[in-house]
Amino acid sequence: MTSADICTAVLIAGTVLFLGMFPLRPQSRLLPGPDPALWRAIVLAGVGIWRPAARLLAQTGQDWDRRAFYVEKLACAGGWLWPLWVRAWERARPGDPDAALVRARAQVSLAWRLRGGGYANQTASWRFRLFHRALFKARQNLFDAALLNPDDPCPYSAEIWPALGLGYNEDMMRELWEEIVKRAPHHFEAHYNALQYWSGKWRGSHEKARVFAEQAADGAPAGTLMAALPLFAWYETYEARGSRRDFRSREARSMVDAALADMEAAAGHPALPYVQHLVAYCLTKQGRHREALRHFRAVDGWVGSVPWRYRGCQRLAYRGVRTAAARGAVIEAVRRWLRRG
Repeated sequence: MTSADICTAVLIAGTVLFLGMFPLRPQSRLLPGPDPALWRAIVLAGVGIWRPAARLLAQTGQDWDRRAFYVEKLACAGGWLWPLWVRAWERARPGDPDAALVRARAQVSLAWRLRGGGYANQTASWRFRLFHRALFKARQNLFDAALLNPDDPCPYSAEIWPALGLGYNEDMMRELWEEIVKRAPHHFEAHYNALQYWSGKWRGSHEKARVFAEQAADGAPAGTLMAALPLFAWYETYEARGSRRDFRSREARSMVDAALADMEAAAGHPALPYVQHLVAYCLTKQGRHREALRHFRAVDGWVGSVPWRYRGCQRLAYRGVRTAAARGAVIEAVRRWLRRG
């Protein structure tokens, strides 16, 4: 290939990148990353076929991180009609702890759908009445699920969302947290949920969230993704008002690097795509475009994660940052080629 051919190819690629939005494939908001077996179970559950979901949960055994992830996503199957397929499962297998947990988690999700996504001063009183009523029912369902499987930390992890909505005080939260950590001390979903409780937008403060995240990361085994928690806590603090300079600070770069190191040992962890989304976003903000693309490619097609959840249009927000990373990587490649020339 001649130099002219290379220049033409680079020009064409650059034009496509600057005029297009990547990736070209459709984006789903339900999952953070690809999981064909889970996706199939969700689709079938949505039309009333519960057995694939039951098999999937049974296969998780005591992989509590995977169990929590699957339950959270299966709880959304069927939308507002979720009781239909869950009831069919419960009728076929009375006392099944997996069915009880999905029911409880679906009740939690229902409560938050009833509340809506607005700020408290923008939410109607009737919504709050329905919200609290549903949360009380969810809490009872979670208690029932915990009795059926006493070793399972997932009902306690899911209870953190009723804790937010019902206003658990700090002593109540600490009691709940003790139940979680004695069953699964490095449970990612539980730590992420608790981080919301301790954050300034809920029952704590930015400082309490930071301390909680740092304590969780300190000494945690590699591959548990606990090292990513300080980055999540930092993001919750800085995203609304942070500038590019904040993202490129030594502190932010250090947290991203710690998360990257933990991710290298976390292959197969169900929460890895959640971390990849945030890390890829931060890497793009930091101008580390080639590194960002590696993680964007791993989750392309799925946008059910922070930071896109906080955007008005998740899919468009993802495409915008993903395209910026691709553009930056091309520019960097062209500059390197020109320097060699």
